[in-house]
Amino acid sequence: MSILRRRKGTENKKTEPEYEEFNDENKKSNGSSRRLRRRRWSCMDGCCWFVGCICSIWWFFLFLYNAMPASFPQYVTEAITGPLPDPPGVKLAKEGLRAKHPVVFVPGIVTGGLELWEGHQCAEGLFRKRLWGGTFGELYKRPLCWVEHMSLDNETGLDPSGIRIRPVSGLVAADYFAPGYFVWAVLIANLARIGYEEKNMYMAAYDWRISFQNTEVRDQTLSRIKSNIELMVASSGGKKVVIIPHSMGVLYLLHFMKWVEAPAPMGGGGGSDWCAKHLKAVMNIGGPFLGVPKAVSGLFSAEAKDIAAARSMAPSFLESEMFNFQTLQHVMRMTRTWDSTMSMIPKGGDTIWGGLDWSPEEGHECNEKKPKNNTTQTAESDRTRKSDNATRVKYGRIISFGKLVADLHSSEIERIDFRDALKGKSHANSTCRDVWTEYHDMGIEGVTAVADYKVYTAGSVLDLLHFVAPKLMKRGSAHFSYGIADDLDDKKYEHYKYWSNPLETKLPNAPGMEIFSMYGVGIPTERAYVYKLSTAGDCYIPFQIDTSAEGGSKSPCLKGGVFHTDGDETVPILSAGYMCVKGWRGKTRFNPSGIRTFVREYNHAPPANLLEGRGTQSGAHVDIMGNFALIEDIIRVAAGAAGEDLGGDKVYSEQEYSGKPEAAYFNVLELDAPVRRCERLALDGFRRGRGRPKKYWGEVIRRDMEQLQLTEDMTLDRKIWRTRIRAEG
Repeated sequence: MSILRRRKGTENKKTEPEYEEFNDENKKSNGSSRRLRRRRWSCMDGCCWFVGCICSIWWFFLFLYNAMPASFPQYVTEAITGPLPDPPGVKLAKEGLRAKHPVVFVPGIVTGGLELWEGHQCAEGLFRKRLWGGTFGELYKRPLCWVEHMSLDNETGLDPSGIRIRPVSGLVAADYFAPGYFVWAVLIANLARIGYEEKNMYMAAYDWRISFQNTEVRDQTLSRIKSNIELMVASSGGKKVVIIPHSMGVLYLLHFMKWVEAPAPMGGGGGSDWCAKHLKAVMNIGGPFLGVPKAVSGLFSAEAKDIAAARSMAPSFLESEMFNFQTLQHVMRMTRTWDSTMSMIPKGGDTIWGGLDWSPEEGHECNEKKPKNNTTQTAESDRTRKSDNATRVKYGRIISFGKLVADLHSSEIERIDFRDALKGKSHANSTCRDVWTEYHDMGIEGVTAVADYKVYTAGSVLDLLHFVAPKLMKRGSAHFSYGIADDLDDKKYEHYKYWSNPLETKLPNAPGMEIFSMYGVGIPTERAYVYKLSTAGDCYIPFQIDTSAEGGSKSPCLKGGVFHTDGDETVPILSAGYMCVKGWRGKTRFNPSGIRTFVREYNHAPPANLLEGRGTQSGAHVDIMGNFALIEDIIRVAAGAAGEDLGGDKVYSEQEYSGKPEAAYFNVLELDAPVRRCERLALDGFRRGRGRPKKYWGEVIRRDMEQLQLTEDMTLDRKIWRTRIRAEG
């Protein structure tokens, strides 16, 4: 009872009046602190709730996907859209086609898997785990460690000390880039329908980060490809191989075909007839034969159209120090150690890609909807509209600082040469931590000098990259070249740096071989860029694509700071098709044995609904690997058909060019284009300005030639010099 009384007494003590006021105040303060705490964490709670909902929905759909029968998605699709066509492999198997020629796949950049064989302490437990491809789980868990291991040595372009990353082997190396995102898987599955299996299919996987010749120096990859092809030919009873490269793999194969013929130790020692004995056909898919402007923007500012758009929508993620991880700076630091990216810098200079006031795509029309009326009046209005568009869009200017500069005539642009500009003083890496790039060594003076030059063409963009990324271009100059050969018999072109440039090397001596150029058309493709200076701090990339630059209805080719032309979204038609239409067509100095070439274009048709996935008629750079028409062409050739059996050339882009028989922009482009242009400029000016002093026209011709980077020794066309003689007296 005493205990009960004590408890009761304590209760009475708590209810004494003198504490009531204090308790009320304490309750109020506790309630307000709880409300503040709840308000302080509401943002985090909402974020966690959102992530939880996304994960729950994802797991729910994943459960349904694994629980339902394999035929259920097809059943739903057919119920909505009607019966689906047979896959090409099934269709051709019914026609009686069977596996005949062995097939070799050559993947492009970034699509091949890479795995860890040796790493630093932060990569503990990742032995033989994929660092590139698959789920990219390690990128999310330890991003800085991942960047460190994916980067190469900035001096040698090879493995850093204590790190070994090697390509995954077998068909699984590039069948899927990530779960559910196919690359080669659909083509492999359709080839299997007519009898192919792993013994007569080979994935020529390589480390796509390093230069082509270094894949042989470090991994003997070129030797392995040579040995596997020889084995496949021998084991198939002498049947030659069909090689199918994609994207950058096209350039890698060009390098291989010269390497295999060249004598050791630089080459494989196969002899001049190796390709003739072992290769039936080369079926290039989306090949950037002459490079891509996208490579320039990637090296210059670590961005392209999609990244620039993402940066404009979510600047806090890509530009600020969110989570202390400066995304684009780390991407630039990593990708500038990948020598392979330099293989896709535009080749041929202004001769191929255009100058300040002209380009091969002068007649390109960007309007997606084209009139179906084919009357003469409509055709005339189309030509007039295209002519107006040609004066407005100057595709030769790959980089322009400002939308106004991109539109002005070159004579109205005041430019200050950046080549001799003094860079700012180097400072210690005290504030930028691990994202130190070569831009931090340039200083304000160097950055301003780059912007003051205003406009860069394919010729001057090489000097730009040498200025802003000297270490990168020093390595690149030892492995790649971007010019046009004057004399292909010159001994210097026997060096491996020229082997991946189709304008500086000859095709193999294999008259029985066929070369196909297969690519998508009908998709706006990056061709030139409008840039601006970044206003961010010292640790940021000083140049950005100006996403606010829009052409509107007057210039629909300009969207989000990017000028578009026709192509497969990554590779313009000019790069993908020119060599097979002009450079290699017939017996030329680039194709002395007369290898037959074919162009196969695939008009892009997006999927009609989500159930079609990435579509069966897509012309996009990677999605085209699931295009039924392309797969059917490949299977027919692998089963023994020739290019003529497919119908020869198949061209869609000519429809925009008044029905001319040649594809896309190739009608206006020849390898002596600068000579003809200089001649035209001089003659037109001479006619328009009669009565001017004769000395004036001599200066006009000299200035035209200087603009086109020509000298008298380079110009063999006598008409120019006759014109000059006439002008001067």
